[in-house]
Amino acid sequence: MIRSLSEVWIFFWRDLSVARTYRILFVLEALEALFGAAMFYYVARFVDSPQLQHALPEGGSYFAFSLIGFVFFDYLNAAMDTFDRSLAEARDTGTLEHLLVTQTSLPLILAGSAIYPFLVTTIRIAVYIAWSALLFGFPLRDANWPAVAAVLLATLLAFSGLGILSASYVLLFKRGNPAKWLLLGVSSVAGGMLFPVTILPDWLQLVARLNPVTYALDAMRAALLGGAGLEAVWRPLLVLLLFAAVLLPVSMAVFAWALRRTKTTGTLMHR
Repeated sequence: MIRSLSEVWIFFWRDLSVARTYRILFVLEALEALFGAAMFYYVARFVDSPQLQHALPEGGSYFAFSLIGFVFFDYLNAAMDTFDRSLAEARDTGTLEHLLVTQTSLPLILAGSAIYPFLVTTIRIAVYIAWSALLFGFPLRDANWPAVAAVLLATLLAFSGLGILSASYVLLFKRGNPAKWLLLGVSSVAGGMLFPVTILPDWLQLVARLNPVTYALDAMRAALLGGAGLEAVWRPLLVLLLFAAVLLPVSMAVFAWALRRTKTTGTLMHR
């Protein structure tokens, strides 16, 4: 266990060392978060109405509802891009083949490559919410932080399986996964990102129920805006964990098969 944790730490320290050479990016991302929060605040002032507030699950403002949808969608983007980008960088720098012949197990390689991007995404979301709370009245007083942390963990586990499947496609076909963009597009509409899924047609509500994004956003809004505890969000948490229990083993098996396939055909380092 100690050796595994040290190997994961090495991956994280590698990514952090690279990021430290581009410090100005952290400042620019913080400013981007400020402008993003301001955009949603003023859009919400334009569209807020009693009818809309009545339709929102937490009965709060559209600003809080839509901001959580927007910034939390970052996790889906991170999960879908992290493994692809890590794979491409290792291939471009010529370290992929050397890494795969080490004694480090495949799950540890994937986990180590994901820690830094997910941590950066979490910090970016925290900056968004901090700007919103300081300047635009985003409500944080009722947040249940243990439930928020549990939802974040379950979400990352569920989304990671999707990202590993996407990386398997890149490994095999050497190009971006079109299903990734389809999933992101469908999730932006049938995931409850900017409006409640209850206003959608019945067939889109069925799509939403098959989408882990829907359960992640429902649980996060309940915990962050409504102060719901673990006992209140256990249903969406259980669904997210079921998604993770199915997707993670399947995605690991598919990635391992894709890796063996590229080694057999000699296309591992092809671009």
